[in-house]
Amino acid sequence: MKKILLAFAAFAAIIAQAQEFTPDTKLRMANHVIENFYVEDVNSDTIVTEAIKAMLKTLDPHSAYTSPAETKEFTQPLEGKFSGIGIQFNMLEDTVYVIQTITGGPSQKVGIMAGDRIISANDTVLAGKKMVNTDVMKHLRGPKGSVVDLRVKRANDTIDFRVVRDDIPLYSVDETFMADPTTGYIRITRFAEETGKEVRDAIAKLKKQGMKNLIIDLTDNGGGYLGAAFDVAGEFLPKNTPVVSTAGRRSPEHTFTTETTPSFPDGRVVIIANQLSASAAEILSGAIQDNDRGLIVGRRTFGKGLVQRPFPFPDGSMIRLTVSRYYTPSGRCIQRPYEKGHSEEYYLDMYNRFNSGELWSADSIQRPDSLKYLTLRNKRPVYGGGGIIPDVFVPADTSRYSVYYRDLIARGIVNRTCINYVDANRAALSKEYPDDNDFQTRFTVPQELIDKLIANATEAKIEYNEEQWNRSKPLVEAILKGLIARDLFEDGSYYRPLSKLNPDFRQALDLINDPERYGRVLRGEPDSDQ
Repeated sequence: MKKILLAFAAFAAIIAQAQEFTPDTKLRMANHVIENFYVEDVNSDTIVTEAIKAMLKTLDPHSAYTSPAETKEFTQPLEGKFSGIGIQFNMLEDTVYVIQTITGGPSQKVGIMAGDRIISANDTVLAGKKMVNTDVMKHLRGPKGSVVDLRVKRANDTIDFRVVRDDIPLYSVDETFMADPTTGYIRITRFAEETGKEVRDAIAKLKKQGMKNLIIDLTDNGGGYLGAAFDVAGEFLPKNTPVVSTAGRRSPEHTFTTETTPSFPDGRVVIIANQLSASAAEILSGAIQDNDRGLIVGRRTFGKGLVQRPFPFPDGSMIRLTVSRYYTPSGRCIQRPYEKGHSEEYYLDMYNRFNSGELWSADSIQRPDSLKYLTLRNKRPVYGGGGIIPDVFVPADTSRYSVYYRDLIARGIVNRTCINYVDANRAALSKEYPDDNDFQTRFTVPQELIDKLIANATEAKIEYNEEQWNRSKPLVEAILKGLIARDLFEDGSYYRPLSKLNPDFRQALDLINDPERYGRVLRGEPDSDQ
């Protein structure tokens, strides 16, 4: 009885000390009531943590709380190396959403995609459990070579994947080659600490091979460090050129301008971007577009333009709170619209774009005059409303996709068959093709490898479908060639065979090699080829 009276006295003291009844007072009173009067013992840390999460949920989709262990893990994909399945994910409500697959990682190899929802890992159900990120990681990460069977929900389909964990490659620039005698190609998969240096090294390497113009591929690039995007922009824009601005209620407006002399100041530049290019990738794209330094090819980008500032707690946990927004040099806000407290709808935007037809038709993108801006040099119109709208639209290509192809990739048949082929023929292949360029020019996928692939699929109870195989065969052959090249030479060898089938790449190459059309689009004149 005495304890109850003391608790009531403390409760009354909180009220008495407050000169007015504020939301802060109410929160402290609620915590006091729960701790002292709930029917069972309570964990105060859990209550406070859940209260913080609930508060952040009412704000925006990117403000987040991380526990001490989650905070420690947070920057690892941008700074170190680990063994796992190779995805970036977000735990939304009780669902594990794949945000991005890491290029060259095990998940990408079997065909897991951004937007997939992981239902289970091995025998452990992840969906509906409201696990914290660290608990999810325990099921996804593991020793190199170990296997995890994943059940994934994709739209209305449920797909089973077998993933062999591996060391996750964390390079920012994973593909660099000459697309033709004068056009270089650089693929940037994330913006991390060393991205600026990696891009400078790639430019220097390509210049030695005769590069005059450059394609920068930001497809599926989920972003990363602002500073890395700023560094890369400085390789193409003159000193003191605006790259991006930030502004918020308590954050004064600040414009970031380039500080160094560019290493590639003059040649034509085309950036490939798509609906999964986000954050720092959008900052670079917006800076190149608004300064009329180059053109964007592909589809409207993701629209992630909220700036999070870390607020660490003494116990190692942290709040990453949105404090400002990103704006391109012309004044466009990169962030797409969202409704506070409705994060699930926000992350389902990709499905909405799919259903609305935006991935196949440029006419589906809204361009109201109220969101019209002008580029800084040529005064051509660009539009806000979220994301970066490309100068040259390229519809998404699903013509070679089939269920048979999906199962070949998802069950690891393509990857496993290719590994066995290289292991059995490595010496002969290395002798026949002394370097990557020779391999890319002369190698064709042998029929014996195709026959073995189909046989392995049949053995794994994947029913052969001739119509679907014929539709997907060119893509499968390109993947096989790329995997063999990657195994024999380097990671950057993988994409070259696939690029020939990629409409985004082909459009970028055609555009960059047509100076008249390139100049016309850059001046904002009608593009007769669209």
